[in-house]
Amino acid sequence: MKFPSDIEIAQSIPLHPIEQIAQSLGVDREHLELYGNYKAKINYTIFDRLEDKPDGKLILVTAITPTPAGEGKTTTTVGLGDALARLGKKAIIALREPSLGPVFGIKGGAAGGGYAQVDPMEDINLHFTGYMHAVGAANNLLAAMLDNHIYQGNQLGIDSRRITWKRCMDMNDRQLRFIVNGLNGRVNGVPREDGFDITVASEIMAILCLSRDLDHLKEKLRNIIVGYTRDDEPVTAGQLKADGAMAALLKDALKPNLVQTLEHTPAFIHGGPFANIAHGCNSIMATKMALKLGDYVVTEAGFGADLGAEKFLDIKCRVAGFKPSAVVIVATVRALKHHGGAQKAELSVENLAAVEKGLPNLLQHIENITTKFKLPAVVAINRFPTDTQAELAMIEEKCRQYGANVALSEVWAKGSEGGEALAREVIRLVEEGRAEFQYIYDNELSIREKIEEIVTKVYGGDGVDFAPAALKEIAKIEEMSFKHFPVCMAKTQYSFSDDPKKLGSPRNFKVSVRNVKVSAGAGFVVVFTGDIMTMPGLPKVPAAESIDVDSSGKISGLF
Repeated sequence: MKFPSDIEIAQSIPLHPIEQIAQSLGVDREHLELYGNYKAKINYTIFDRLEDKPDGKLILVTAITPTPAGEGKTTTTVGLGDALARLGKKAIIALREPSLGPVFGIKGGAAGGGYAQVDPMEDINLHFTGYMHAVGAANNLLAAMLDNHIYQGNQLGIDSRRITWKRCMDMNDRQLRFIVNGLNGRVNGVPREDGFDITVASEIMAILCLSRDLDHLKEKLRNIIVGYTRDDEPVTAGQLKADGAMAALLKDALKPNLVQTLEHTPAFIHGGPFANIAHGCNSIMATKMALKLGDYVVTEAGFGADLGAEKFLDIKCRVAGFKPSAVVIVATVRALKHHGGAQKAELSVENLAAVEKGLPNLLQHIENITTKFKLPAVVAINRFPTDTQAELAMIEEKCRQYGANVALSEVWAKGSEGGEALAREVIRLVEEGRAEFQYIYDNELSIREKIEEIVTKVYGGDGVDFAPAALKEIAKIEEMSFKHFPVCMAKTQYSFSDDPKKLGSPRNFKVSVRNVKVSAGAGFVVVFTGDIMTMPGLPKVPAAESIDVDSSGKISGLF
């Protein structure tokens, strides 16, 4: 039997006018800015009338360490939100916007799957409300003003060899990682080495997602460090007088985007930082707005719990003051078999030995959430037709020993009906009120100590090997009074370690830190481990080769 594709399912279900979705939240027309019939932005002036309203309950969805077999984290997030609504809760979903890089690269679309999707999925995956481009424009305006300042006399004495600010674009393009520009004569600028980051890994994206309001956004933009002078002093966007114009480009981008699921549950999609090279969570503005408008807010953090969830809890929650009530850890039998050494072609065959060998990966994520962060957790098994009862029973037994119940999730095939068991377990955890949330590290620790705390407590490593360049940069960052910043680990998503080949729950390893960089505007220190890149490349066969549009404008091949 051939199942319809995600895009075919999405295109077959009529949507409600977005004004109707907004009305269900109590959002009036005054605060709604329409982008066609099915998308809208909500103006942040609505906070003025929501100030005294109590917050709803925040549910974080994370996952085991990713594998080529897939986990279905976004699908589970959407299905859980629909299931909570089905059970009578006023639920809102809060997600990130997919980056065009992965959409056209190896991953394809990222709006959920099957009957648990946010819609209009084509728009969400392609341009959406255009705010991602506003982030790129603000980033590149600062780059242009920086190079123009040097060209026009360099009054600030910027050392062109010590510029840290890169240009960006929302596309996978390895050719642009390292470039030389300003060539072919003085009229074309000052020659120097440069490079591009993908937009979702840019500091502007992090600033957009971590800003509490427009004034906070302007303050963060002003504090961006773009490079250093010949006297080794930092140069900021504020000194270049770029912050005002950048804020003007971003003022509408800061407004959260409202869409709906296939079952018409409201969904905020705002921000898009990667979780392996950025902090991997949707915006504070969207989460904060959802908490004021709903009783249950279901949000996700990218990749495994060692990346997105750690950054959500140690960075986003620290900045915004959020306290999650429960955590959902998504896993699949297939992915556990992969961590247990089974080959991709063998994942549909019952293999209890591989499941048992792969289980330590899931169990370590459970222990991190329940013991290290002290949050109640439920494991959501995203069920596949080939999963056997013996495999499911083994997972359930082991998880209970680690303090987490297991709920089967069948939302891909059944929508909200397939998520009822998971939703009931989440409601139970929330109503029990057992969350005693704590951070992994204290802000007053040194940067080096914070990195070591994450590596030893979350990753299970023995320690950290710091390259001389990293130690030198850490000393400088602390000298500039940024010691109190949280750290944002840039690490492979495929392993607890910095080696993507170390599957399962590896032990007896150290993480290599090759460099660090202060993102003074975003308010954290980025830590580069292994060979992680901030500009991905396209695969041998990009997903873009399968995407098309017919004469009526109907898109196909988008997942």
